[in-house]
Amino acid sequence: MWSSSSFPPSSPPLTLCKPRSNSSLSLSLPTKTPNSHVDVGDGGSSAATPSIPPFHVKSITSTSNPFVKHCVKLRNSSSYRHSHGSVLIVGTTPLREIYNFQESMQEKPTTIDCLLLHEKTSVPEEFVESGVRVVRVNSMVMKKLSGLQSTESIDVVSLVKIPSTFHSLENNHHEDFSKWFPSAYRILVLDGIQDPGNLGTLLRSAVAFGWDGAFLLPGCCDPFNEKAVRASRGSEGSGLSKEAHEACELVNIRMAGAFESLNVSVAGGIFLFMLQPQNKKFD
Repeated sequence: MWSSSSFPPSSPPLTLCKPRSNSSLSLSLPTKTPNSHVDVGDGGSSAATPSIPPFHVKSITSTSNPFVKHCVKLRNSSSYRHSHGSVLIVGTTPLREIYNFQESMQEKPTTIDCLLLHEKTSVPEEFVESGVRVVRVNSMVMKKLSGLQSTESIDVVSLVKIPSTFHSLENNHHEDFSKWFPSAYRILVLDGIQDPGNLGTLLRSAVAFGWDGAFLLPGCCDPFNEKAVRASRGSEGSGLSKEAHEACELVNIRMAGAFESLNVSVAGGIFLFMLQPQNKKFD
């Protein structure tokens, strides 16, 4: 079982569970050199891939760079992610949600280790004075990192620590859960949710409606799978057109705190159920 509570902004922490190792691997960084601008290409890698690029590295232009390969493996492999305790987050929207959530918390459950920023993009305003490492990459590297065919809308990929509020129960079924759920009364228990899109959508909905946590039983996919993370971010970007907005009677679904939105399919399903005729009968 797994457990975690670092999720989008201004909402109660959510705790999460499933059987898996969550050990952390200590990696050494190469010694800093006097060079201020060094581009790491195909060679020069150390025996252990660094968890973040060496501090003298300001840009990466090669898709064969060892750190790029490390990031791609974080995106593709659940066991690799958990052994390194790191997650690759693609895009600006989930990054800003993580940042805003961090700002709303007294204790920071996670750390943004590094921003891999497209060479033609400005540093996001929130991170200008943050001290977070910024490494510039070209379009080929951004495509490799993101795993997307089109990266026109992708300006940043970030390397984020798996939250300290995420727990792996392994075979210890007698663990004291009260330290994770001090005042819990609504816990989402998921069994055999294999589709990462469905999992991410369920977790986002649980946060939006103020649930206290979630248990992922055996058979559930990794909540840090790239598709699960993508599904857990904000829904449609543009929203209603101006014409539709003016022609409609607007309604809303109340959510916890300043939560931005539900997944559009979830919101649509709720309205389809709520707005059906009261005398409607189902066999």
